[in-house]
Amino acid sequence: MKGQVNILIVDDDPNILEVLDARLTAAKFHVFKANNARDALELLKKQPIALMISDMKMPAMGGMDLLSEIKQTLPDLPVIFLTAYGTIPDAVNALKQGAVDYISKPFDGRELIAKINEILVGTPPVIEPDRNELNSSLIEDGFYWGKTPAMKALYLTAKKVAASNANVLILGESGVGKECIAKFLHHYSLKKNHPYIVVDCGSTPAGILESELFGHMKGSFTHAVQDKTGLIEAAHKGTLFLDEIGNISQDMQSRLLRFLEDKKIRRVGAIKEINVDCRVLSATNADLPADIEKGSFRRDLYYRLKVVTLTLPPLRERQEDIQALAKFFVAKYTREQKIPRVRLTDKTLELLQNYSWPGNIRELKNALEAGIILCRNNSIQPSDLQLEEAQEANPKSEITPDFSIGDSEKNTIIRALKQANGVQKNAAELLRISRRSIHYKIKKYNIQISECKN
Repeated sequence: MKGQVNILIVDDDPNILEVLDARLTAAKFHVFKANNARDALELLKKQPIALMISDMKMPAMGGMDLLSEIKQTLPDLPVIFLTAYGTIPDAVNALKQGAVDYISKPFDGRELIAKINEILVGTPPVIEPDRNELNSSLIEDGFYWGKTPAMKALYLTAKKVAASNANVLILGESGVGKECIAKFLHHYSLKKNHPYIVVDCGSTPAGILESELFGHMKGSFTHAVQDKTGLIEAAHKGTLFLDEIGNISQDMQSRLLRFLEDKKIRRVGAIKEINVDCRVLSATNADLPADIEKGSFRRDLYYRLKVVTLTLPPLRERQEDIQALAKFFVAKYTREQKIPRVRLTDKTLELLQNYSWPGNIRELKNALEAGIILCRNNSIQPSDLQLEEAQEANPKSEITPDFSIGDSEKNTIIRALKQANGVQKNAAELLRISRRSIHYKIKKYNIQISECKN
């Protein structure tokens, strides 16, 4: 940054003002101070301010009211909020209203300076879709957002949230595209030029997950023949995506919570801690509030993960998008495989429109890929999709290799496991779902694998 950079700090606590002043001045920023929101607004009228740091809770006018006033006259001014743990929900709301980030008290001075530099130097331009784009189907980075109001709202929120460093919890049923949203958030974030690390919490055994996340030192346990960098450390300065976060053990929940609070990790077998600065995105199809009530998921970890929550609707609630999605996938697949374009017949489109899609977008995509392979004369017929048995909904019919999860999901999974002689990978292929999904559903329905073997 060239020239003098003016930063305004606002807090009714004089001690906080002095600490911030000293830290920012040492970092070569020019500091203006205000001990209340009204004085801050007056200062903003007189001085060119590059960034403002404000407390959330102040007498007379609080941080949210101050933000609202600022957005009317200086909509592009970056605002960082200081917040105590108890006011994190207020900070989350502030992000939705236009703040760029928040930092919890007590704050780390180096972390604050790093955030400021990142915001002032590295903030990508705010990308807002134009009106024509919102009036048509939204397709971006290979992900079809669609035309439904819920998905348009999600698109706008995701764009806004992406530019902050807030942790995001992505919710939705299996197969709705949660990982696509995580990639989208990273792509439009301040950290897009740094690592994007994915951790599959659902399929990684509990005994291995600790070493995968935190790394280990040589000799710390049997087979630890060399030092290993954990995935959290590998995500330094970038984004860490924790998929199927609802499946981690209580011990791992405690370790992860400590990392989220301190931004420090310790490798298995190590003495020294390592500082790691990364944004954490997580996703689950589990009902975490219900798990909290049952005592299987920590409430404090839940609130650390869900600074902002994005919820993807199931495909059955996006009926007006189904046909366009199908055409999108067919065009994408044929283009990538360099094969002639195929068309979807009217009867096929009708079937797609009326089917309930319990496996959501993943099931639709897989059915269409099968249809492209099996169709004749470059025309996909309903039979090519292998969905008729699910449509007939005859639970007494003999099991065949054509599976789809229908209304009786548990029974369908059991049938597939019996056909696969208890091998989860093969059953998942029959059901056209991921191994991660079948692992979760086996746990969800308490299915005994031993009873599914011949």
